Amino acid sequence: MLHTLAHSPYHTDLDALMRNVGADDAVLLLQDGVISALSGVPFGERLQSSGATVYALQEDVVARGLSEQISTTIVLIDYTQFVQLTVLHSRQLAW
Repeated sequence: MLHTLAHSPYHTDLDALMRNVGADDAVLLLQDGVISALSGVPFGERLQSSGATVYALQEDVVARGLSEQISTTIVLIDYTQFVQLTVLHSRQLAW
């Protein structure tokens, strides 16, 4: 399943998200959700501990001036790769 997180981690029900994310899932951080990709943010670290692959939309990271602060374990992708993720994961859940 592809989980898309477009809101700040401080406005997201982390417990509900974590109950639904599995090791075979992908999580895409976009819009204000890219804040979760910052190094040292507990929410992002908890997401990564789920075993899911965590991606961040590079355009949103750059637009917020966060490129130098993104965790090295987050995979940065562009819009074309975002579309590829939606094809790969027929089931999707937006947070």
